[in-house]
Amino acid sequence: MKRGWTALRRLFLSTHGKARIVQGPAGTLDLRFAHGVAQSRMRIDAPHLLAVDYTRSMLGALLWQPRPRRIAIVGLGGGSQAKFLHRHLPGAVIEVLEINPRVLALRDRFHVPPDDDRLRVLLADAAEYLPTQRGRYDLLLVDGYDETGIPAALATPAFHAACRDALAGDDGVLATNLFCADHPMHFARLREAFAGRALLVEEPRQSNRVAFAWNGDDVPRLHAPEEVAASLPDDAAVQLRDGFNRVVAAMAAREA
Repeated sequence: MKRGWTALRRLFLSTHGKARIVQGPAGTLDLRFAHGVAQSRMRIDAPHLLAVDYTRSMLGALLWQPRPRRIAIVGLGGGSQAKFLHRHLPGAVIEVLEINPRVLALRDRFHVPPDDDRLRVLLADAAEYLPTQRGRYDLLLVDGYDETGIPAALATPAFHAACRDALAGDDGVLATNLFCADHPMHFARLREAFAGRALLVEEPRQSNRVAFAWNGDDVPRLHAPEEVAASLPDDAAVQLRDGFNRVVAAMAAREA
């Protein structure tokens, strides 16, 4: 994380510095890069809601670990998951790793709360930072993208191994967004890093998938969706319930 940050910032300002906010459909704000694909979306009238399906599906990871003490998020974007977790999981400490300073500069526009004793948003290269955080996180959410898609540094076997090793004990769980044409390759690398302990869940209304991976037993003991939902505020539970049920169904199909 510490090497050449002046040069790294200069590189991103010149080649990855095109993050901008545009008016999205139906009263939303989008964070977009060069090719116009929405990287994040926020409802203007309800900035704390998870406006995009896959962001809700990724939090199906709470079925593995409903009370995470420490959470890492790779990729701030518009801060959807960081805001949600900061608001609804008061017992969790959240660290967000974002490599693009232009994205960080837009955090206030997306109502990302200021750093406090439970939230830190870091200018950091996750591929370099995570290997230094062995056994630190109960929950790891990977949603790092640039205008080309999943950055090469976040697609290597070494990165997936670093994610595995950054999880705490047998209860640690990872969720990652796979919005890419070569998702079988990404999922295969994830499965290899986690010795087959991985699950792929399709997004029915989007052209992406969410993958989960975990330490511990090959067949994890998932907490019941209704139990996890009951532990959350009502406005959080209603957003996550459908995703919880799809994760349970996908796990059952995996074991069939």
